[in-house]
Formats: sequence, C-alpha cells, structure tokens
Amino acid sequence: MALFLNELKHNQMKWKLFTLAICIAIASLENCPAQSRHDNDAPKVQAKMIWDKAPYNAFTDIIKFKGRMYCTFREGSGHVPGKTGSNGEIRILVSRAGDKWKSLALLKKDGIDLRDPKLSVTPDGRLMIISGGSIYRGDTLLARYPHVSFSDKSGSRFSTPEKVNLAGDIRSAFAWIWRVTWHDGVGYGIDYEIGPKERRGPTKLFLVSTKDGRNYSLVHEFHVDGFPNESTIRFDNDGQMYVLIRRELEDKLGVLAVSKPPFDDWTFHKLSIPLGGPNFIFLGHDRLLIGTRAFRQTQGRRETYTGLFVTDLDGKIYDSMPLPSGDDTGYPGLLNDDNTLWVTYYSNHQNHHTSIFLAKIPTAGLTK
Repeated sequence: MALFLNELKHNQMKWKLFTLAICIAIASLENCPAQSRHDNDAPKVQAKMIWDKAPYNAFTDIIKFKGRMYCTFREGSGHVPGKTGSNGEIRILVSRAGDKWKSLALLKKDGIDLRDPKLSVTPDGRLMIISGGSIYRGDTLLARYPHVSFSDKSGSRFSTPEKVNLAGDIRSAFAWIWRVTWHDGVGYGIDYEIGPKERRGPTKLFLVSTKDGRNYSLVHEFHVDGFPNESTIRFDNDGQMYVLIRRELEDKLGVLAVSKPPFDDWTFHKLSIPLGGPNFIFLGHDRLLIGTRAFRQTQGRRETYTGLFVTDLDGKIYDSMPLPSGDDTGYPGLLNDDNTLWVTYYSNHQNHHTSIFLAKIPTAGLTK
C-alpha cells in the first residue's frame, strides 16, 4: 500500500514564534530546572544523571515491574564498536522510588554488539528485553539479528540474550525489531530490514507478531518512503494500533500510522518534526506524549536536544517541553506512574561524556 502522507497546514508566523519560544526556554536549562514555555502553572522538570560508568552510555528504556523501576541501556566504547572498540552490552538498573539506582545485571554475548534494549512485560509475568544484535568487522557491518532476554518471575535474573526466529518470508541477515508491545496476549513489533550499506540500500518495514517473544511472523508489510526504521507501537483502549515511525531521508519528518484489527488498512499522518529514538504513550483518551531526539535552530546553528511533545491523535503538536540535554542525545524511555512521568534518556551535554539521565515531571501539567 503506497504511503499517503497528510501534509499538516501551519501558519508560518505562529511556527516561527513557537520555535523562538522553545529556544528561550532552552537557554535557562543549564542552571535551573526547565519549565514549559507557556505559563507559570506548567510542570517543572527535575533531571539528574543516574549512570556514566562506561565510555559510552546510551539508548534507554524504563518500566515498572513488581513495585520496582527498571532502566536499561547500552554500554559500549562508542556509538559503534569500530576497529579498536568493544561490542555493546546491556546494563539494567533498578530502583524502588526512582531516587537511588543500583546495577542489577549486565548482559553480553561474544561477537555481538547488543543495541537499543527495550523493556516489556510478557503475558506470563516476566520482563523481556528485545535488542538489536549487530556483527561488525572493524567498522564494517556484516549482519544484524534481533536478540531477546527474559527475566525470572521476580525480575531479579536475566537470561543470556538469544537470537530470535523470524518466519521464512521475513527472514533476513539485517533485521531489527526495535520494540515489542504486548496486547491481548500477543506481542507486536516493527521489524525494519536494511542492507549493509544502511541509507544507500533498500529498506523493508514489517509489522510482526509473537506469542512467546522468540518466534515472529508477518502481519503486514508497510510501504513507507524516506528510509523508515525505528518505530514504537501503542494501543488505545479500543484496541486500535498506533505506530510512530522514524524517517531519515527526504523531508525526514516522522510518521504516525493508525489501524484497527486486523491491521491491514492504515491511515498515515505526517508529523511536523523529525524523530530519533521515537517513543510515545497516551495521555488520557485524546492526547499523545511523544519523546524523541529533537532539533532547533539557535543563532543559525542546528542543535540537538531531547524533547517531549504533546499531540492530538493525528500527531498535531499542542505543547512541547525540552529536557536538559544536547549534542549526542535522545532515545527516551517513558513511564507514567502515579501522576508522575519518568523519562530516561542519554546526553553528553555535561563534560561531553554520554551519560544516562532521569527526568521527573508531574503529569497534571502535561494534560492541561
């Protein structure tokens, strides 16, 4: 099915004022808590660094399980191993109240660069981590296979990551299931398949499903332009599926895809912003909260930050909030728990060392 991208119509002057307001809010982030650009009743952001032990700490997620918070991310020598670097490993932190964090586990696999771990809870009551598993020779990518790890029922121990099984019609040496979301006993994910030349090669995008987290079959093939890749799936209360898709070529703007079961007839909404490490959750019944790597123009320069965006169900932005961040940053985890939004993300805006940060935000101010 060819992608139909609905162009959002914006008043240009309002958009310029919107961008200027974000930049003004950003300017005060380094020395004081960040505030929303709108009014004095907006929520204040408390953000702190919770981990920086590895040379490169990045690509986060967060979840609550059996009364404890879990944060996971990749540790490595750099964004990719490189000729003299080391493969990525998956660190798991745990906390009771979000104030003090301790290391629970470090998952590794010989010869595999484990990337972008994402957390979910399986129908049988275990934590599951889905991640990319890249194989490099020097700087050259040879193959990529999704990997999965499971906790015990208490969430205290995790299995060694194992390669997942993709059904024959979607089997590939360059596959990546970026996140799995469970609904009515079935796990759904977006498998994007890219050749070794990355952006210069063909891209395939599949909606896949699983009953056990290990074996995946095809549900639907998307035909989305602009080099689509990282994607997050969520469900509304009626079982309708929403998919937030990153695009890195052409206009680079993100896409929100929506479908009802059996997920073979889709509506596409083009966003007004590009995405990086896209994540989102529902705020009530008519709002989405998107967390992503975002961009702004400051004194003629394009700068990067991690931002939150409140949108309607078509992805139209109503409000935004920058987090203390910059340069190499993004890939947020989102947890809405007891009227508090917890956001994990990585950034190297402090001392140029990529570290893991945790922001705490009252959700009341986000839903006004």
